[in-house]
Amino acid sequence: MSSSDIFIGETIGTAILILLGGGVCAAVTLKASKARNAGWLAITFGWGFAVLTAVYTTAPLSGAHLNPAVTLALAIKDGDWNNVPVYWAGQVLGAMIGAALVWIAYYGQFHAHLTDREIVGGPGAQDTAAKAVEAQEQGAGPVLGVFSTGPEVRVAWQNVATEVIGTVVLVLAVLTQGLNDAGNGLGTLGALITALVVVSIGLSLGGPTGYAINPARDLGPRIVHALLPLPNKGGSDWGYAWVPVVGPLIGGAIAAGIYNVAFA
Repeated sequence: MSSSDIFIGETIGTAILILLGGGVCAAVTLKASKARNAGWLAITFGWGFAVLTAVYTTAPLSGAHLNPAVTLALAIKDGDWNNVPVYWAGQVLGAMIGAALVWIAYYGQFHAHLTDREIVGGPGAQDTAAKAVEAQEQGAGPVLGVFSTGPEVRVAWQNVATEVIGTVVLVLAVLTQGLNDAGNGLGTLGALITALVVVSIGLSLGGPTGYAINPARDLGPRIVHALLPLPNKGGSDWGYAWVPVVGPLIGGAIAAGIYNVAFA
């Protein structure tokens, strides 16, 4: 795979991942969406199908890492660091593009949601407004969850540990499939297995932090949230932003170490 193939494949694949994954979050969250309040099952399966679509589409180009933690783990496993910056650049750019596409697809819903008194406060909406104020005091605006993750309980070491644990499960599942074996990336069955692993992580480990398990998936859309001209959007919660970056990278490194000791 050439550097250009890797960059293009990771950009396209991560854009698809975030478009469909962020899209299901928007569908469940935003007012005037037909899927509003569809619940956690919709979100977890939506992200799983997003992974399936993205991996299947771009595996022939780049091997479909779509996640800096996966790229890091493969570099540790194989000892080949040459293309790590190219992978990471494509992944972050793709995540930003995907988040911008979610905004375009749900433009009217974002505006309706963020100008609604029940969401941003106003007469007759004291309880909801109080919750919105509390969230913004913590640095998270009312639609940040469409773009990035956040904890239900802010305990830094636990939040990091949750991301580490979830990422170890994901990356071990990827490594033990023989990702990029013979340079061909994941096959069809591997894409399906990875998608189901992501669904499992979401159902079992997603409750505490929203299971980023992917630094680009969280950082790229968070940057887009900060830049978009959304009314009453609130903060981007930069005080938490390091957790879904550091936690998955640690998890990827640990998974690679486990693989080299137990499976290599």
